Amino acid sequence: MRYSRFPLIAGLFALGATGALAQTAVKVETVADGLENPWGLAFLPDGRMLVTEKAGRLRIAASDGSLTEAIAGVPEVMASGQGGLLDVAIDPDFKTNRLVYLSYAEAAKSVAGTAVARGTLSEDGSRLDDVQVIFRQEPKVEGRGHFGSRLAFAPDGTLFITVGDRQGFRDEAQKTTSHIGKVMRINADGSVPKDNPFVGQEGAKSEIWSIGHRNVQAAAINPATGKLWTVEHGSRGGDEINDPEAGKNYGWPVISYGVEYSGAKIGVGTAKEGMEQPIYYWDPSIAPSGMAFYTGDLFPEWKGSLFVGALKGQHLARLQLDGEKIVREEKLIENVGDRIRDVRQGPDGALYVLTDESKGRILRLTPGD
Repeated sequence: MRYSRFPLIAGLFALGATGALAQTAVKVETVADGLENPWGLAFLPDGRMLVTEKAGRLRIAASDGSLTEAIAGVPEVMASGQGGLLDVAIDPDFKTNRLVYLSYAEAAKSVAGTAVARGTLSEDGSRLDDVQVIFRQEPKVEGRGHFGSRLAFAPDGTLFITVGDRQGFRDEAQKTTSHIGKVMRINADGSVPKDNPFVGQEGAKSEIWSIGHRNVQAAAINPATGKLWTVEHGSRGGDEINDPEAGKNYGWPVISYGVEYSGAKIGVGTAKEGMEQPIYYWDPSIAPSGMAFYTGDLFPEWKGSLFVGALKGQHLARLQLDGEKIVREEKLIENVGDRIRDVRQGPDGALYVLTDESKGRILRLTPGD
């Protein structure tokens, strides 16, 4: 239980904090455009970017704005509702194995679920070879919402996968017999780490790392601690930042800082014994998606900050940390006027942002005048 962490409502300061964040001048440039609802971004060792388009295409973007044709070999995706080709990540040993990981919505007749596949990127970047599905949500269910899904490699080489509550199946988030509404942890080949918290428990899905999540659309490893942090959508209010720990319960749909879209109460309120409190929450909601911890030197005043994209808020949130507490929030690039789907730090120390539009862009943020 972490009631002492004092989650904040966006725009308010933490207890004891004084003053507002100093504004940093930011220059925003379009690196590439004409992408159809880009969703996930990952940097290759040579500085080029792998970018997913929700409709089912994986492409490579160069720093000069050029885009390759769709890479062959991507699994068939269900591009409907919130489903489609979602996140992309490269293997920690990509330089030697060239493995690329994709999360996506996978259909089977009238039902669907979040899946993860990996394949080897050809030397010319034109195709994925030896593609294998290494994770499938069980059970698949009806509906086209709340697939999650982000991928994050832990320092030990295991892979975290986020799966939403699939919208109409929220009660499954509290059950260890289902992958729905969970954070998963697997080995890079799809096998299950022996130290996962539910390994050996009868009926439990051994891939589960933590339970009680609504729709986690952001995940990243905190470089200061090596721990996973996530951001998930609330209902009406109650978007949460968590640092999911093995075997713990993050409350959905029993506790929440939001309410139903109708205004009705969710569950029992904001707290219950045995359920974790978020590090931070937003009310009203910003519809968060995509996150990155900043470690670069290009913006020295941002070092150690957490950045979160906002779909509804159409901005990039900078969150200043004091250890594991968030003590300040600042809104950036509000004038862009687009939904922000993902944010990543580039090898040059700049921040790169995806806009979620039918003619989406990759934006680069560098210091302004």
